[in-house]
Amino acid sequence: MRDRTPEPSGLRGDCGRCFGLCCVALPFAASADFAVDKEAGRPCSHLREDHRCGIHVRLRQEGFTGCTVYDCFGAGQKVSQVTFAGQDWRTGPREHARRMFEVFPVVRQLHELLWYLTEALTLPAARPVHDELRRMLDGTERLTRRGPEELAELDVAAHRREVDVLLLRTSELVRAGTRGRRKDRRGADLIGARLKGADLRGANLRGAYLIAADLTGADLRGADLIGADLRDTDLTDADLTGAFFLTQPQLDAARGGAGTRLPESVARPAHWTARR
Repeated sequence: MRDRTPEPSGLRGDCGRCFGLCCVALPFAASADFAVDKEAGRPCSHLREDHRCGIHVRLRQEGFTGCTVYDCFGAGQKVSQVTFAGQDWRTGPREHARRMFEVFPVVRQLHELLWYLTEALTLPAARPVHDELRRMLDGTERLTRRGPEELAELDVAAHRREVDVLLLRTSELVRAGTRGRRKDRRGADLIGARLKGADLRGANLRGAYLIAADLTGADLRGADLIGADLRDTDLTDADLTGAFFLTQPQLDAARGGAGTRLPESVARPAHWTARR
């Protein structure tokens, strides 16, 4: 069981309190995930004046699957309502908009780290590093509340490396409780791999490329899935009980069904059952 450390408010996107930043600040290229090209800083053609998506209910049908699996971890409302005090990029000066679009990806990375650190604090096996995790959590939260200029100059990659050292130690402590040989597939190229029914209990799958891999019926209990690419991964009847550092966007990008067993930290994607 995990400890019931409450999730800090604001670590899930709240589009109603955001100025559509992901639809403007971020670029995307025409692909299986996006129907068209869009450069960074240019509003998506489907973004309405009220900052809502004009095709939200049919994004998949229109070829924007990438939008359906994206989550800013609450960075959108933080930048909109805190960093820029509710000032809309549409009505502010051009420099204000440019800075807002520059800061959003930085805060998004920090909020993702907050998500991982928060989850790490729910893992009983990680108690030896809980004090360090709390200090890092508090420090990262303070970074998110810096001003626009400070955020734009922040070396977020360096901070991520500091956090990752602690998260890796957390992973080692948690996975040490798994009996038997624990597979280390960190960063492995497993694109399209046939892993049906594979025993991946306590596996290190950090940053592994599992795009379109067949993991039907696989045992992923207690596996570390931080940064694993699960786009179109088949998780039908797989057991992810106790898997950790698995985010909702990762799961939303995968395929699964009613028989897929999930950790408490994520919800079963609606589109899994919708097409069955």
